[in-house]
Amino acid sequence: MFKNLLLWLVLGSVLTSIFSQFETNEKKSEITYSEFIQSVKQGDVSEVTIAGSNISGIGAGGGQFSTYSPGDLGLMGDLLDNGVNVVATPPEKDGFFKQLIISLAPIVLLIAVILYTMKGAGGAMGGKNPMSFGKSKARLIPKDESNVTFADVAGVDEAKEDVAELVDFLSNPGKFTKVGGKIPKGVLLIGPPGTGKTLLAKAIAGEADVPFFFISGSDFVEMFVGVGASRVRDMFEQAKKNAPCIIFIDEIDAVGRQRGAGMGGGNDEREQTLNQMLVEMDGFEGSEGVIVIAATNRPDVLDPALLRPGRFDRQVMVGLPDINGRDAILKVHMRKLPIAKNVQSVSIAKGTPGFSGADLANLCNEAALLAAGKNKELVGMQEFEKAKDKIMMGAERKSMAMDESEKEMTAYHEAGHAIVGRLVP
Repeated sequence: MFKNLLLWLVLGSVLTSIFSQFETNEKKSEITYSEFIQSVKQGDVSEVTIAGSNISGIGAGGGQFSTYSPGDLGLMGDLLDNGVNVVATPPEKDGFFKQLIISLAPIVLLIAVILYTMKGAGGAMGGKNPMSFGKSKARLIPKDESNVTFADVAGVDEAKEDVAELVDFLSNPGKFTKVGGKIPKGVLLIGPPGTGKTLLAKAIAGEADVPFFFISGSDFVEMFVGVGASRVRDMFEQAKKNAPCIIFIDEIDAVGRQRGAGMGGGNDEREQTLNQMLVEMDGFEGSEGVIVIAATNRPDVLDPALLRPGRFDRQVMVGLPDINGRDAILKVHMRKLPIAKNVQSVSIAKGTPGFSGADLANLCNEAALLAAGKNKELVGMQEFEKAKDKIMMGAERKSMAMDESEKEMTAYHEAGHAIVGRLVP
């Protein structure tokens, strides 16, 4: 607040100094030099003040005027011959500081506008320096803060088996390199939204006890060409400093789409970003100890260069859980809730076909909210059933309930369907 007040005070002082030169204490009428000479000869001028080429004076009637002298050598003689009182003053000169302020005022205003704009851009970037737009937006989760393990991941047993080997790669790489094996540089997790791809990547980092970089594919591409490639370079530089570590890129299809699919500057920027990512993953410089895990639900649109061995060596399917998987996921989420004894996770799993892990987490949360709304201390089976109906069919619309006469009419109508279906062959 103090900085803003100081800025406004400086701007006010500069503007006051600029506009002060235009102020006039008294109103003077402008006349031509010919009119001035004629008034002198007619005796209508009582006093004049000469400052260089500027002439101001007082007429016989007391009115003030001003004019400009073209350098008439006979002017002084005409004034003295007609009894005009002449006052000569040196031309007015602006002081040094006034000239300096006037000269610097536009520059100061321009700098103030730029700083204000940059401050607004910094606020839009979460308070970061707006000049750091080429820096990586990846969020680092230190290894001591990564508390997610494979015990928190349920319903995707096959996917866990496929990625469990990565834990050994990160924690004991010498075990594989001494027999000539190469550590995979990339793993692509493929599956519908909400199936636990991000959670699985965090669990790998937690089990291996290594740092975890998280970024979305859309965070790379900006309107300025070259920014995305710069962010990719910076991200891998940070990862190498924290190696061994994991880089997780969510929704990689935002930046990894097949090249040449469109035209325009935005497409060029995305392709430059993708090219830089390909270079970093399989370029001249190695990235030992850095494993890139990416997630997508659109593997069909990815560039083939991303999927070849040496980049994303492994592709792991993370599909929707089956009934046993849903049961395991529900048990994981129910550990955090005060569950009543009548709740059977298997029964809930049977009634939620097609639910993803995120859907089941939402189901448990909705059930807890319903129980809290009724001031219950335990979450019972009734709350889970109502929460399931709400998620699958929407919120209950009590205003749409039928009265008794409508129910009776509907019952006759439906009974008629049954009778006709029975009698008609």
